Amino acid sequence: MCGICGEIRFDGAPADVQAVEKMTCGMKARGPDAGGIFAQGRIAAGHRRLRIIDLSEHSQQPMIDSELGLGIVYNGAIYNYPQLKDELLRLGYRFFSSGDTEVILKAYHAWGADCVRHFNGMFAFAIWERDSGSVFLARDRVGIKPLYYHAAGGKLRFASSLPALFASGGISSEIDPIALHHYMNFHSVVPAPRTILKDIKKLEPGTTLRILPDGGMDKRTYWHLSFQRDQADNERSFADWQELVLDQLRLSVQRRLIADVPVGVLLSGGLDSSLIVGLLAEAGQKKLHTYSVGFESVNDEQGDEFFYSDIVARRFDTEHHKIFVSSAELLPSLEGAVRAMSEPMVSHDAVGFYLLSREVAKKNKVVQSGQGADEVFAGYHWYPPMMDSDRPVDDYLALFRDRSHDEFLAITRQAYRGEDYSRQFVADHFRLPGAVEPIDKTLRIDTTIMLVDDPVKRVDNMTMAWGLEARVPFLDHELIELSARIPGRHKTGGQDGKYVLKEAARRIIPHEVIDRPKGYFPVPALKYIRGEFLEFVKNIVHDPSFAKRRMFRKKYVDQLLAEPEEHITPLRGSKLWQIALLEYWLQTNNL
Repeated sequence: MCGICGEIRFDGAPADVQAVEKMTCGMKARGPDAGGIFAQGRIAAGHRRLRIIDLSEHSQQPMIDSELGLGIVYNGAIYNYPQLKDELLRLGYRFFSSGDTEVILKAYHAWGADCVRHFNGMFAFAIWERDSGSVFLARDRVGIKPLYYHAAGGKLRFASSLPALFASGGISSEIDPIALHHYMNFHSVVPAPRTILKDIKKLEPGTTLRILPDGGMDKRTYWHLSFQRDQADNERSFADWQELVLDQLRLSVQRRLIADVPVGVLLSGGLDSSLIVGLLAEAGQKKLHTYSVGFESVNDEQGDEFFYSDIVARRFDTEHHKIFVSSAELLPSLEGAVRAMSEPMVSHDAVGFYLLSREVAKKNKVVQSGQGADEVFAGYHWYPPMMDSDRPVDDYLALFRDRSHDEFLAITRQAYRGEDYSRQFVADHFRLPGAVEPIDKTLRIDTTIMLVDDPVKRVDNMTMAWGLEARVPFLDHELIELSARIPGRHKTGGQDGKYVLKEAARRIIPHEVIDRPKGYFPVPALKYIRGEFLEFVKNIVHDPSFAKRRMFRKKYVDQLLAEPEEHITPLRGSKLWQIALLEYWLQTNNL
């Protein structure tokens, strides 16, 4: 797990090494163990390293293979790299390291752009060809690893972090009106390739981008999630689906143990992380380190789930660590959490993951986490109503988005008003082939879009802020493909959804964890903004830069400040915090 960056010139000038150095320095937290820069002519690349696989200098990056004429900077983990290495050895390739970075290089030489189809894991990388001068960028199927880029002025720059990319200089901070519409509708989710900044893009998940020496670009999507089912899928029994899910999840969890350092688990006390712990124990892992975080309660809303995480920790005899964060500690930590965000993320639990990661990183460099199960196995409240929907676009938006288009027009200033871009995005996505039933269309957009730019990005950003690698077994692409084949009724049935996963889990974990009311990762102080938190928010929106940006009407902001607890989104978020977080992120990054 690392940070990568680089510059490619198309105008005959040499690459700007100082710009690459700025980007590399801006991502030191992502790779605190080592760093390096390669520069030759029109190409320069930087890397920050977190040593997880092959701790020796042999896997240092940027990695150059002079024999093959290739160089690489890479962020991620390829879990099947030992098997791929064996295959490449049989093809005659020689290796000088024992890690996965070199396997990617050899795989690219052997299979070209199709190498990404061979990888099981999370990754974002750039490979440059010495002889042709082309550069190949790639991102994993579910977008677990980020990759931002900016192309203008005869060059292209890329980086693992948007703020690091912006800090390289010469990039406009103009807000993208369409991205702002998405941000305000989809609780901070801005679907790729857009970002909140008009001139910075992000490579879509499951996509490659070849950059030619003359600046030409060839973007290709190599993975599409299909919900099509054959006759055997439709006839398979519910019990058989449970067996298939457990078998695939066992494999997914086992794959993510590949490391040369110990692997722990973030244990929230919910079904998903508890099942990971149970499967690791089943596989023979002893004295596993598990971690939970909790906050102060507000308005009788519980701020921790220690009761349930304790049940799991006792059942599987883990080395359990409970981390309690007081409100007094929460506020001073907000700046660090926001600074760690590659894009503004409104979800309250971002700071929770940030503080949890700080403590976990003191004992572990790698953890497994339960993110993604709700989207993959239909665990949210808006999924059951979509089973029988005859107006899927309208019904989905009514259940999911934070505000109507009319409200957006009423609260924003003229320069940011336009069409209902968010509704159009959903309608276009629902029309794509590969999903016929409304529930399948819903699960596809949540798995491939909303999941990527909310929980997945949040976990990556907050863990990497402390040099901690998070691995997400529920986002193994083979498990996702399996779940997509399961008929919707097997996922939305039962209590609170995830029916097939819950029934399969009964063989592994205590029923108290399975049958509990659905929990969240709550940070009540950022939902019910009052006291010093309200003063903090007032300082943000009263800063001159907020007025200068002229995004939101003053009357609306004043209403939120007057009654912050009365303005809550359908998904239980604070509308005041949504606006304040965006502005605070912009101020923190000098945008």
